[in-house]
Amino acid sequence: MITMGTTLLLVAFAAAPAVAQAGGQKADVLFGKLEATIAHVDRELEGVMGLAILDLTSGRQILHNADEVFPTASTIKIAVLAELYHQSQQAASGVAGKARLTDLYTMNPADLVDDSQIMAGLTPGVTRVTNRDLAAFMVAVSDNSATNVLIDRLGTENVNALLESLGLRETRLRRKMMDITAAREGRENTATPLELVKLLEAAYRGKMFDKATTEDFLKILSTRKESPIPHLMPEDVVVANKPGALEGVRCDAGIVFAKDRPFVISVMTGYDLDERAADGAISRIALAAYECFERLGRSSPYGRVISPRNSR
Repeated sequence: MITMGTTLLLVAFAAAPAVAQAGGQKADVLFGKLEATIAHVDRELEGVMGLAILDLTSGRQILHNADEVFPTASTIKIAVLAELYHQSQQAASGVAGKARLTDLYTMNPADLVDDSQIMAGLTPGVTRVTNRDLAAFMVAVSDNSATNVLIDRLGTENVNALLESLGLRETRLRRKMMDITAAREGRENTATPLELVKLLEAAYRGKMFDKATTEDFLKILSTRKESPIPHLMPEDVVVANKPGALEGVRCDAGIVFAKDRPFVISVMTGYDLDERAADGAISRIALAAYECFERLGRSSPYGRVISPRNSR
């Protein structure tokens, strides 16, 4: 287990040696500079940070306190979304009793909890939406009522069974949104930075869903939202992510589709003295990672960029 004093570690997966070596030592230098930026941001943070970054092309990882368990806040909604798509795919193959994306829900005011920007505006007893609509509310504006309806329909035990099937032992859904009593009793939704990266990698590589289902899952997760990871990036960068926020806690996890060099990033913080500063730290690290991968994606192994306008 990586302890809190663990320094940044750069790992190359043996599974992709040819790609990993393509950039030679120059690519290692770039990753080293990214590590240095992460270390600097972490030193300035008045809190505790864990992170994991995975290069989806080469398999390289940057890990820092990556196995530490943090509260997920709303980032656990990635797991809820994954189980919805998992069940919908099961239902399509004939498995009985599974939720479908097209199942309808009629707005019930008894389901409302705090921080439900969309659901609170629907007409009770009249407005009907699909499970996919609820998922869009859950991801785009982190609507807590929509999330709780989905949890009831999917089953907490089924969400956790999916996580278990992927080998994720610390990522768990233990309570619904805004259940303060459960949180006080220690039933907190948790994950590690590395496990969130593994969850998103499994989706990206088609290990959970078929191709069409994977594309729609990532489309919902890519809804543009107020969140730390894309905050400082160019607006045209597609990011499939879900942030989370609680008192003293900030986190965000997602896939960043840098051109020709996509990567997964998960940054989780706790004991934050200043939550806005923690959001800023996540944004700074995400931008540094994007700039690193974006340069690798548009450059030759020698480090030259050949733009379409420049053929010489």
